[in-house]
Amino acid sequence: MDMGYIDYHRLYRIQQSGGFFVIRAKENMAFDRVYIHSVHKELGIQVDQTIKFTHQQSQLKYPAHLRRIKFYDREKDKTFIFLTNHFEIDATTIAGLYKERWKIKLFFRWIKQHLKIKSFYGTSENAIHCQIWIAICTYHLVAIAKKKLKIGHSLYSFLQVISISIFEKEPVNQLVSNSDSHFKDSDFYNQLILF
Repeated sequence: MDMGYIDYHRLYRIQQSGGFFVIRAKENMAFDRVYIHSVHKELGIQVDQTIKFTHQQSQLKYPAHLRRIKFYDREKDKTFIFLTNHFEIDATTIAGLYKERWKIKLFFRWIKQHLKIKSFYGTSENAIHCQIWIAICTYHLVAIAKKKLKIGHSLYSFLQVISISIFEKEPVNQLVSNSDSHFKDSDFYNQLILF
């Protein structure tokens, strides 16, 4: 998680439930070192410490020890400080886990941009999961059909053609070959002719 999501009480609940987290630390965090672990500076790990909070509110919300890892990313020329409750795996893996979270963000951005889910038909967790998976499966089936049929149009325009003519009895190949006429008829049917 990014540092904007730091909530020590919530993090402690994750700890108590048996889960683990990796989160970026705030710069003004007040703490004491309990233990200093050995580091591999050639791998970018500058500091690996066991810490405890010194601020009273932070201690109340998270009374257990945490692991603080300072990592220098050579690619970005930037230093990151991570907090985690996982003490068993090495510090480079912790830094790698944080880096992988970007792929999750990209996946959710892709869902928002491509699946066009405007509203959910149900409000339960299962209903939302089902609708997202149906949308992903549909998107992939259309992508497979586009590749198999060797359609030169973009996936977006292919999806538009299918959405316009979903109930027509015309073969998909003919729909795509006639797509210019579909777009002309469907996109501007309600526009007035000025000249």
